[in-house]
Amino acid sequence: MPRNILFITTDQQHWNTLGVLNPEVKTPNLDRLAASGTLFERAYCPNPTCTPTRASIITGVHPSRHGAYSLGTKLPEDVPTVGRAMADAGVATALVGKAHFQQLVSTEEFPSLESYPTLQDLEFWRAFHGPFYGFDHVELARNHTDEAHVGQHYAIWMEENGFPEWRDHFRPPTGTQPAQKHSWSLPERHHYNAWITERSSALMEQYSAEDTPFFLWASYFDPHPSYLVPEPWASMYDPETVTVPHGVAGEHEKNPPHFGLTQTENPDFSRWQERDGNGLHGFQSHLVAPDEAKRNVATYYGMISMLDAYVGKLLDRLESLGLADETLVVFTSDHGHLFGQHGMTAKGTFHYEDLIRVPFITVHPDQSDAGRRSNAIQSLVDIAPSFLSFLGLPVPRFMTGRNQNDVWKGSVASVRDYALVENRHQPNRLYAKTYVDARYKITAYYGERWGELFDLETDPGEHRNLWDDPTMSEIKLGLLHRLLDAAADTEHVPMPRVAIA
Repeated sequence: MPRNILFITTDQQHWNTLGVLNPEVKTPNLDRLAASGTLFERAYCPNPTCTPTRASIITGVHPSRHGAYSLGTKLPEDVPTVGRAMADAGVATALVGKAHFQQLVSTEEFPSLESYPTLQDLEFWRAFHGPFYGFDHVELARNHTDEAHVGQHYAIWMEENGFPEWRDHFRPPTGTQPAQKHSWSLPERHHYNAWITERSSALMEQYSAEDTPFFLWASYFDPHPSYLVPEPWASMYDPETVTVPHGVAGEHEKNPPHFGLTQTENPDFSRWQERDGNGLHGFQSHLVAPDEAKRNVATYYGMISMLDAYVGKLLDRLESLGLADETLVVFTSDHGHLFGQHGMTAKGTFHYEDLIRVPFITVHPDQSDAGRRSNAIQSLVDIAPSFLSFLGLPVPRFMTGRNQNDVWKGSVASVRDYALVENRHQPNRLYAKTYVDARYKITAYYGERWGELFDLETDPGEHRNLWDDPTMSEIKLGLLHRLLDAAADTEHVPMPRVAIA
């Protein structure tokens, strides 16, 4: 009888970095997961940054509704979450790895556990394992690769596993030590992939022994840059043989101005700064030297292959415990990544498929067949209601995501014909909303008259912006209406209208 959920996520993984789709990348374990279930090739994040999307995953609503609209904000602690709904029904809920529901700086008005100095107060974390946003049990970390943010339960685990010198392999908070590049001095056995896999496996063992239904989120950090991974993974791919994506000459001429500025040496983005804005991700020069670009791609792939090996260990433990037949397994990433496509790097307000589309695999105990590929549109905002439906629990009224449970089983072809992506990195300037359906994608900006319109059927690489093309005016108007409808569709009805007045 289906009763458990194993949710596996990566951070900032391009949708086309699975071996089943891209033979340059070796991911045998994710490939076998896809062979056991369904690979969805049109899955989208609700926001191409961490905090907003991760908050949407656990709330089932878009960032404009749950409040954590940007990096540097927090999800209010009183917001209802999927974990709370499950815990109330007797399901054990746990999160191991990255949460990022809160900001790095704590204030009196907006306190944050995921901030300095609490991050590195190991005595606090020895005593704290939740509850946290509906998770009864949490084991957390906050750093990507060798970032100074290392601490929390991960640092405790390293010390308990005979590695008291862990600080030598991470940047200090002062910033006096430069970041390592490509090959990380950290021994693999002390990498956070090993920690997340070991602790997630232990929790599954505990729940199995106790005969307790569970929702376990194994939340991995890679392949989020910086590009850094221990050997032998750092040398697994030859920089001279990997394909390095690149831009197309003239492709930004018809794009909004912030696109073209990224292709200059010293761009001036001051027009988009605003009070309390705290800067914009991606608003800098995106120019990368060719040799460095090759090495970055090779390392990015190495990070993915190492991650895949540890996901394989986790899947093996699920099977050896005899839990596979009663467990829904979902794999995805919180958002995508630009590693040369369109001449761009990392992320920002650039809603190309590379950034807003994510890998997405489900293995449903009641699925009709295995090894399916589907173009049914998925949104990460659908995860919470779908998980509740899988466990036979009611979906709260506030969740506006779609229940994809029957699509994952294969009994229904699709339940949504569009995805909506929001990006409000600053309070008002460069606030973008994107509507994408089976063929078209349109992006509109608050307070601006420029935008983007791409025909994904005739221009899958998104090199021809049709926003100002007069032959597309009727289609553009229709898509803008659909964008407005999609935005309205994110509004929940808190109660039925029970009387005439």
